[in-house]
Amino acid sequence: MKLNFDNQYAKLGDKFAAKMKARPLPNPGMVSINPQGAELIGLLEDDLSGKIALEFFSGAEMVPGAEPVAMVYSGHQFGGYSPQLGDGRGLLLGQVRNEDNILWDIHLKGAGQTPFCRGADGRAVLRSSIREYLASEALHHLNIPTSRALCLIGSDEPVMRERLETAAGLIRLSESHVRFGTFEYFFYTRQHDELKRLADYVLEIHYPAFLDDASPYDRMLMEIAGRTAEMIAHWQAFGFAHGVMNTDNMSILGQTFDYGPYGFMEAFNPGYICNHSDDMGRYAFDQQPNIGLWNCLALAHAMEPLVMPGSIEHMRGHYQARFFECYDNLMNRKLGLGEPKEGDRELMNRLLSLMKDHNSDYTIFFRQLSDGATEYGDGFTGWFNDYHSRLEQEKITPEQRRKNMRAVNPKYILRNYLAQTAIEKAEQGEFDEVDLLMKILQKPFDDQPEFDVYATEPPEWGRHLEISCSS
Repeated sequence: MKLNFDNQYAKLGDKFAAKMKARPLPNPGMVSINPQGAELIGLLEDDLSGKIALEFFSGAEMVPGAEPVAMVYSGHQFGGYSPQLGDGRGLLLGQVRNEDNILWDIHLKGAGQTPFCRGADGRAVLRSSIREYLASEALHHLNIPTSRALCLIGSDEPVMRERLETAAGLIRLSESHVRFGTFEYFFYTRQHDELKRLADYVLEIHYPAFLDDASPYDRMLMEIAGRTAEMIAHWQAFGFAHGVMNTDNMSILGQTFDYGPYGFMEAFNPGYICNHSDDMGRYAFDQQPNIGLWNCLALAHAMEPLVMPGSIEHMRGHYQARFFECYDNLMNRKLGLGEPKEGDRELMNRLLSLMKDHNSDYTIFFRQLSDGATEYGDGFTGWFNDYHSRLEQEKITPEQRRKNMRAVNPKYILRNYLAQTAIEKAEQGEFDEVDLLMKILQKPFDDQPEFDVYATEPPEWGRHLEISCSS
């Protein structure tokens, strides 16, 4: 297993991360391998099936060039500032360049105790690791910016959460593990030289096109805000709720990051709360766009020593403009409409209100609309009449419109009950369902008629699953 390491973040020094080794998972075993993830870093599936890969990714042995570090950061959690967080159970095993010269972080989640674990055991459990492993790939194939999954490792080590579970290790890939909270840590500890070094690192590695700009930090801030806005617009369009939008869970690349108690909305409910620990509904589905802006403002405040006066207010308007432009375009595409016209947003809002009143399944409704549904029970008639009038303004054949709509209205999403079924089987040592779900979710827009049962509304028991931050 040969990897082309280029550990740029470790070079920043011990103020940015603690160099350390993982505490190996006892009796590790490979639960699942994602060949698409392997391809990103120049590996084959077979490379991950051997002893060297299992030892490396379970933390037992390092491979040449790896330089594992636990990264430091802080963050606002549910609105309150936590001055030092950091990789409490994760390690950046190293950064590798692929043949396209893209730098990828290889990150082990569940590496054991680090200097930042705050008394916890530093482990991840199989349940939460399966959820992130599947969700990151599900979102990627819905064209939502996200971290990626490489492989999933199980262990027989007992771990106590809300119940006794077993430990696991998730290997995730991302082009960056720098968070909004990384900037906050150096700002609030008044380490402004290190704050500038961090900003320069992010510019050089991720935003090199801005290096020669008259105000490179301002340009970078605007781009981070814009990417975040577009990511959340995609969440809203596909009915995805993150659940824990703390600033330490926000990527400076505008990618979905640190999956916890997430959920895809089923019966449409704007106030959907996927995290049963979120008593106040701070991170409810309909609050995500505003929280995204709040988090960008927190990042902007942390970058205040670097940016020009007035940049924060400029960023606010930029975020809002990027969000609505992306969201309106996505929702129009879901309806089979082209460029937004006056009245389109009202038409969509009327539909969403009807869907809420009738408990319509969000994903199924739009997929059926893609397939030419012309009515949807009492109460929708007036809306359908106006919708068909709007369609008449489009210069496109019904066949092409159907094709376009099916490319943005998925048939398959990662419903909580599907993930739960895979988890329960995996906890009994049966991992086939994890691989099957991965296979289905990597083609969410395809019919895959042999898997129709995975595209239905949840059974009664699956409608009331409670997901918490415990992992």
